[in-house]
Amino acid sequence: MSGVLTRLYRGETTFNFVGRRWWGFGLSLFLIVVTMLSLFTRGLNLGIDFEGGVAWEVPAASITIEDVTAILEANKVDTADAKIQSLNGSDGSRIRVQVAEQTPEVKSAVQSALAEKAKVDVQDVSVSSVSSSWGRSITEKAVRALLIFFVLVSVFIAWRFEWKMALSAILAMVHDVLISVGVYSITGLAVTPATVIAFLTILGFSLYDTIVVFDKVHDNTARYAASRVSYADITNVSMNQVLMRSINTSLAAVLPVLSLLVLGSWVLGAVALEEFAIALLVGLLLGAYSSIFVATPLLAQFKTRESKYASLADEIHTGSEMARIAGSGKKTIQRVAATAQDSEREVVLASSALTHPPRPRKKRRR
Repeated sequence: MSGVLTRLYRGETTFNFVGRRWWGFGLSLFLIVVTMLSLFTRGLNLGIDFEGGVAWEVPAASITIEDVTAILEANKVDTADAKIQSLNGSDGSRIRVQVAEQTPEVKSAVQSALAEKAKVDVQDVSVSSVSSSWGRSITEKAVRALLIFFVLVSVFIAWRFEWKMALSAILAMVHDVLISVGVYSITGLAVTPATVIAFLTILGFSLYDTIVVFDKVHDNTARYAASRVSYADITNVSMNQVLMRSINTSLAAVLPVLSLLVLGSWVLGAVALEEFAIALLVGLLLGAYSSIFVATPLLAQFKTRESKYASLADEIHTGSEMARIAGSGKKTIQRVAATAQDSEREVVLASSALTHPPRPRKKRRR
């Protein structure tokens, strides 16, 4: 076990990511199918900021969800689409009710009835209203920001690396956002502006983790340019070399978010943090996963179709052979006596991955 950890730390592992890419693709496809089914059947629990409407919050010490439902029906408020939630915070339990837009008279009547049933002052029952037009505006701006982000990222990656890397990175980010939305659909968590901010934040993390791997792939592509090495081997070597860095980056990002969720939301009762923290946690985990099991294998799939690598498409080395390829670019120095005065010259041994060794140097005649 210690040997594996040591090799992982040094970037000397030989995991065959590309050879097992269909496992990752299969899992991602399964999660996407589940997400789509959930979105079509359950939909999203959109917060008041997106749907518009009225929301009341009342202390739950002396009132139940059934009491709240009865009060709504007594005031002729449609309860079919009403969202009634029980919230726990540092100031005690509260019940939150969200319904469609209502007249000022209905808002005041429901507030008074809730206060009377809960045995609290009217001021202790909060009321918030958001128009549906404002909610639509927020939704449109969120979608527009997402599309602009995708376009700018695609242009940058295509300029810095190549368009196939840009396409792979964009597909991985779409994968992350789609499955993150699916988690909210399946669990029924409310989607709020804080959730949207978290989604945009995780896109940045997912992109960073993917670029780290792509940068190493780009360097190794140039390193093996004169060698007969398949793109699958180049990709595998690169991913193993930066695997520890990806793990460290993910842990450094996940641990504070986990603390925010557990301590801030669940222990200390800051319920508002839950919406943001869960989206961040899910997105960070998906971003780390997609950079290794989606984005880079997709890139290898695209690149192996090129004429330069097509003849080597089925050539994937594992174990000691992968380690040999990974170490083939390292310079080994051999000191030999090259002159009568026994002076030393450095001779760089040729890589075993080259198709033919370089010619030896000739001695100069005096």
